[in-house]
Amino acid sequence: MPKTPLKWLYPGIKVKRWLLTLLIGVIVVGIGAVLAQKPYTPVITTGIIWIVCGMILIVMGMGKMIVSLLTLFFPQGERELINVLYQRRYLERGPKIVTIGGGTGLSNLLFGLKDYTSNITAIVTVADSGGSSGRLREEFNIVAPGDIRNCLVALADAPALMGDLFQHRFSQESQLQGHNFGNLFLTAMYQVTKGDFEKAVKETSKILSIRGQVVPSTVSNLHLVAEYMDGTKTEGEAKIPNPNVRIKRLSLTEKDAQPTEDALKAIKEADAIILGPGSLYTSVIPNLIIKGMSEALVNSQAFKIYVCNVMTQHGETDGFSASDHAKAILDHSLPGVIDAVLMNDAKVPKEALGRYEGEKSFPVSPDKEKIRELGCLAVATDLLGVSNYVRHDSEKLNDALIKLIERYRVIKR
Repeated sequence: MPKTPLKWLYPGIKVKRWLLTLLIGVIVVGIGAVLAQKPYTPVITTGIIWIVCGMILIVMGMGKMIVSLLTLFFPQGERELINVLYQRRYLERGPKIVTIGGGTGLSNLLFGLKDYTSNITAIVTVADSGGSSGRLREEFNIVAPGDIRNCLVALADAPALMGDLFQHRFSQESQLQGHNFGNLFLTAMYQVTKGDFEKAVKETSKILSIRGQVVPSTVSNLHLVAEYMDGTKTEGEAKIPNPNVRIKRLSLTEKDAQPTEDALKAIKEADAIILGPGSLYTSVIPNLIIKGMSEALVNSQAFKIYVCNVMTQHGETDGFSASDHAKAILDHSLPGVIDAVLMNDAKVPKEALGRYEGEKSFPVSPDKEKIRELGCLAVATDLLGVSNYVRHDSEKLNDALIKLIERYRVIKR
């Protein structure tokens, strides 16, 4: 096909009618300008009317032509175009928020936050050692992709079917049984990028068209080690929950593991940093014990919020109150890592509690006074969501976080 400006006039492009409208508008304005120069008042008035009509045609022709061209790039048409304009203009003015954690708690949080700001960086743990992630780690010597995948899908602007595809788990009996497609995709991208996991995540982010960015807390292929109160130790994230003895200390198999540059940059530039929600010892704390991460958090001018879990987790936080959760974080990091603790103070219905008795999981007590003694702002409000599970209500949690962040931004100004 020849390269020529006349290609704009080919059938099917849907710009000819609006180009013609624009051209007619220019002609009408020209005629009006000529008439307006006549020395007769009625003719001058007629000329002005012609100019106004011509301007209307020009504006309409240009506007419709631009929309016609832009909607070629958006399959859902004008509605998707409006959403993109909203995201690019309004959401880009939102605060810079960093979330730190892993598991379903972090991905659920991101679903709501992406409608508040597009300046989101999710720093995600890569210490998972169970399920599909654990199998891929052993076979391909790759950091755990599972929590990364969940966060990518949570922030995705791609069609819903793409998200479903990335979360699809193979169930038929085969070598792929139990694997998520998204985990396999990230593993394949890791190999295509020649072992650069950060680049693999960035390229996958482009495919899913995510708002913000997802970055691994480290690219070192490390494992968690838990030391218990009785002196025994266990290696491997999936093996750490122990219902018989409380966890004393977490460490990493690779002592010199470093945070990624993107993670450190995001923490430095953040307006607010959110820790959790998620498993205390296997999702939140693993990020903080990476060498240099806690120091970066303390040095950041951001407002640092810890979102405490609604229920205790059997084998990890049995009998823990909100202050116990916060103290465990401070014990594994540095003073100043938490500015505020956000917790639920709504009562869990008895019928919902009955479902958790067998799991030995109970509501976390919002002991505000002890949190204040730790030097943190204590914020207790209704964050409860009860369906098949007792967990944070996504809408309530996001509303509470936004109020906290906006209050801090006002004080900072």
